[in-house]
Order: sequence, then C-alpha cells, then structure tokens
Amino acid sequence: MKHPYVGLAAQQFWKNSAGIKNYRELDPVSTPNFKIMPDEKIVTAGSCFAQHVARFMSGSGYNHFIVEKAHPILSQEIAIQHNYGLFSARYGNIYTARQLKQLLLRAYGQFSPIDSCWLSSCGSFVVDPFRPQIQPRGYVSSEELTVDRNHHFSCIRTAIKEMDVFIFTLGLTEAWVDKRDGAVFPLAPGVVAGEYDPGKVDFINFDEAETFEDLKFSLKFIRRINPEVKIILTVSPVALNATYEPRDVLLSTVWSKAILRIAAEKAIKEFSNCVYFPSYEIITSPHVRGNYFAPDCREVTRDGVEHVMALFLRHFTAAEVEVCETIKPADVEESNHLGDMEDKVEVLCDEAAITNEDKTIVSSYFFEKLKKYFA
Repeated sequence: MKHPYVGLAAQQFWKNSAGIKNYRELDPVSTPNFKIMPDEKIVTAGSCFAQHVARFMSGSGYNHFIVEKAHPILSQEIAIQHNYGLFSARYGNIYTARQLKQLLLRAYGQFSPIDSCWLSSCGSFVVDPFRPQIQPRGYVSSEELTVDRNHHFSCIRTAIKEMDVFIFTLGLTEAWVDKRDGAVFPLAPGVVAGEYDPGKVDFINFDEAETFEDLKFSLKFIRRINPEVKIILTVSPVALNATYEPRDVLLSTVWSKAILRIAAEKAIKEFSNCVYFPSYEIITSPHVRGNYFAPDCREVTRDGVEHVMALFLRHFTAAEVEVCETIKPADVEESNHLGDMEDKVEVLCDEAAITNEDKTIVSSYFFEKLKKYFA
C-alpha cells in the first residue's frame, strides 16, 4: 500500500544512518548548491567555535581572509598576544545575532553606543566594552582605543565588501544590554572590566523572533553591500559556561541552542545562497555517545572538531577528505594564525571569564592558551 513516505531518500529515516554502527561515519550534511574554491576569500565570525572553522580552512589550503593584520614590526609573540588572526578581523567573539547587527551598524557609522570604553578593575587602562579581551592590558587611553577601533571598523568594511564566503557561528542568546541605548555587550560589565550598575545595564535572553529578526537584518545589510556573497550558518555545540537565568545551566543551554537553530533554519529559507552546516548536530548527536566532548562535558575534543571539519570540506569544497583522516592545520611557517591542535581543543572564549567568584580575570590567562596554537 502506498503512502507519502514511500520512495523517500534513505537519509530521511533514522534506522539508515551509518552513524548508528560507527559514529565516525555519521554524515547528516545536506550537499549545498555551491562549493568554496581555494582562492575565494572566506570571512569567519561568531562564537568561540568559529575559530576552528578558520583554522582548518587555512590548514587545508583555503583562503581565510585576514583583513586586520598585525603591523610587520610586531613580533609573532606580540601578534598572538593581541589576538591577530583568530578571526578575519579583531572583533573577538560575536555570540548573539544582536551583536552582529550592532557591529555592522557601528562599523558603518550608523550606531554610536554611549558606553564606548570601560576602565579596568585596577584602574590603570581602558578596555573596549565590545571586545573586552581582544587587547591584553587594554589601552592607555580612550583616544588610543578610538584610533584602534576606527582602524578595526575600516577592516570590517573591507571584509564585508571583498569576501566571497561568510561563515557565521551562532553561539548564545543571553546577553547584557545598556538600558540607555540598547547596546549589547559580549560580557557583563564587571566580569573583566567596567562597573556593574543595575541601573544602567540589564540582562536579556533573546527569543526566537528577536534572534531571527537580528540575523535577518544582518544578512540583508551584508547583501546590500555584497550581493554575491555565499553565506554559511552554523550553531556552536559548546554549552553555556554560565547562565543568568535562575535555572540549571543545562536547561539554558538547550533553550539557547534551540532558539539559534530555529533562527538559522528560517534564515536559510529567507535568503538564496545561504545554507546551514550542522556542526551542532554532529557533536551532540546520540550516535556519537558523548565521545566528542572533553571530560568537562562542554569543550569539544580534537576528534570532534576533525569530524566536523572533514564533513565541511567534503561537502563545501572540492577536497576529497575521509572522516577517519586526521586533518592537520598548516605549520606556523606557512600561516601566522594556525597551530597544533590538542586533544582538548582550546580557543579564545570571552564567556570563559564568567565565574561566580569575585575576582579579576587576568588577560595573560588567555595569552597562555593562545600560545599553544603557535607552539
């Protein structure tokens, strides 16, 4: 007897997944309608997990478009310390769709937040509220910060105009917002710099409608400047480090990832040449049985990143890559922003600074983590 499911593709039925018998064979990726060529300029942005995409694309011979580069006079160590090369520009982690929207508006002179700099906890330097960990030991003055920020914005405009591929990784829905003008910060004031004043800032947890509208605005903004850019959206599989909601962090993680996944799905239906890559699903799939998470059940292991990126290369490029192969990033001599991966893959993550302890987070902590990439 015929019914609507007769004749559907094998991948549409759970029992047919190769990953059931061997999780290394899990491949839920739908083949996109475009391929990334080695010479195309790839711009990456988003949460911490986006750094893996950048690193592996470069290590596989593709063009991670680094627009904001360290001055040649700076040593490699100083360039690492100042977070050059992690992303296409030095915007740090862009966790929410609202952050992306406001970054674009700020870069094009359409939004100027009231709170433009924070004083460090020790009072000896100032910090960019929207890139709180990007500059170790901060800036000596607000004037120096302004000069660097203007250069940063110029680099962003270049990236938007010239990029061929934009890969954005959605990470969080929770954020802190300035009540006066709606500016959203990647970290609450007081975590690494600034002063927490409940009268000025408020906690916000963006819902599905807000997240999608912010994402849609951002993609339309980008497409007006660069109509031909290919867009790849993905959701970070890394759980929340902390939640401000009065509930278990696991519940907040599931909420956030569900919201982000829905927003991404709606976006790919709204825009042409805009596709979704299931990095979140690959890492968290029951097929994998938790094997791609480190002992802390939050960080993604090297094996997990390699599986994700092997599938990315298989479907989005002309590279012939098997999941069982070990993908090694390029040597330091070939790329100033790549390095060896550890079993537990570490990245620069602003959110990691959040604890329930009243203490100052020293920027050198992140510097030591970054040095491992270049060892």
